[in-house]
Amino acid sequence: MSAEPRMTAMSRTVKYLSSIVKTSGSNVLHDQHSATKIVATGKGGPVKIWCTQWTKLLVVMSTVALATGLTSCSKEPGSPKLSTDEAKSIAMDAYVYGYALVTMEMTRRVMTNVEKAEPPRAPMGQLMRMREYPNAAFRDVTAPNADTLYTNGFIDVGKEPWILSLPEADGRYYLFPMLDGFTNVFEVPGKRTTGTGPQTYAITGPGWKGTLPQGVQEYKSPTALVWLLGRIYCTGTPEDYTAVHKLQDAISLVPLSSYGKPYTPPAGHVDPSIDMKTPVREQVNNLSTKAYFDLLTTLLKDNPPAEADKPMLEKMATIGMEPGKPFDTDKLGTETVSALESVPKEAFAKIMAHFKEAGNNINGWVFTTKTGQYGTDYLQRALITAIGLGANRPQDAVYPTSEVDNTGKPYDGANKYVLHFDKGQFPPAEGFWSLTMYDAGMFFVDNPLGRYTLSQRNTFTPNPDGSVDLYLQHQNPGPEKEANWLPAPTGKFNLMLRLYWPKETPPSIIDGTWKPPAVQQVP
Repeated sequence: MSAEPRMTAMSRTVKYLSSIVKTSGSNVLHDQHSATKIVATGKGGPVKIWCTQWTKLLVVMSTVALATGLTSCSKEPGSPKLSTDEAKSIAMDAYVYGYALVTMEMTRRVMTNVEKAEPPRAPMGQLMRMREYPNAAFRDVTAPNADTLYTNGFIDVGKEPWILSLPEADGRYYLFPMLDGFTNVFEVPGKRTTGTGPQTYAITGPGWKGTLPQGVQEYKSPTALVWLLGRIYCTGTPEDYTAVHKLQDAISLVPLSSYGKPYTPPAGHVDPSIDMKTPVREQVNNLSTKAYFDLLTTLLKDNPPAEADKPMLEKMATIGMEPGKPFDTDKLGTETVSALESVPKEAFAKIMAHFKEAGNNINGWVFTTKTGQYGTDYLQRALITAIGLGANRPQDAVYPTSEVDNTGKPYDGANKYVLHFDKGQFPPAEGFWSLTMYDAGMFFVDNPLGRYTLSQRNTFTPNPDGSVDLYLQHQNPGPEKEANWLPAPTGKFNLMLRLYWPKETPPSIIDGTWKPPAVQQVP
């Protein structure tokens, strides 16, 4: 190719790129303070254009290409376009963005990697019915709940809808939130919303169109992956266990193609390569940068991001992350690839640092109403995933969490603490309230009583004035105080209050007319 045709090709390319920027709505090209005149000179003569910093690099590279005899003025595919710092910043944001989806998938793998349903796991498309409260050995989900019996399962609605039938519950408090792959609660049947009568729902996937049987209500899932996370309140007595077990057994889950017919779910497939011992959060955090983003981009294919996520997806694409395609680190350069190795550790630290900014901080208790539905607040979504995967909408539950006493010092099992409630000032909730002890990893604490929570189902020993002191310490405080004792570990610990279906009229944690009291260290 002669010099003149090469110059003409370059000129056309530069003009084309400039037109793209202008038509995209950029005002920068019309700003004389932002635009710069560049002269590209080659054997074919000079070309003058006004361009921004965004196009300047393209023109300079075109000049280099012309001088070295290349036939194209564009950059070679795969060459670095961003600085190492810019690429790492995008990768950090992408890690936070994908944390919920990756954690949901890793949780699904562990909780469905069995042949048959047996607490705490069940194969895909089957319900696991927890028959008693989880104990300190439970590690599948962070911040587990010891107040309700779970009835939950994972389904894939990408191929066909699934039908969930809920029986008459006779006024018992329950809720059956449905979470998409990003941990958003897209529907939540239950006593607060739909009552306790019999009800049947078809959970349909993205883009599904079809006809449903009469009497079946459609709930549309934004993603193919769905987690059904039913919770049924139970006092824990033998009689109440029996009643709840009967209710659990009447809940059914079948694919639409088998609805109304005899149905026996197929045996699950067991993958021996799946780690069934390490807590899911550790497994996620231990993923390498490449493994993490490979999994994320794979998941994004069947779990389409929301329209509001488009800007994030566009940023991710600039460093080679696209739905359905492996993360190709070869295109980033060795320096950038090396810098990205620390992204998982640094990004998770960023997620956990958000804890102190996540919401209200009252008397050492941090809580937020930004749960269950997150929009584009990816950092909040990641934090809730890390400390309380499966969190509900605020109308269904508020979770005040505390890691420090009234002086701001972190809790330590070497000390003794008291949580004091004035008479009639227990947490106000229509469903139930509870106080749960967790270790530093947000798991139950093993103790001689097998007691992980105190709640309205406990019979407390009151003070003479009707108030109640709850004792938070490692050692048993003695027979006269044992009813009010919540055992702590020897080391660091955290506390979580749960208010299910919190009252919205005074006293209420929602409007601030009720505040959780501070925890005080005592001799």
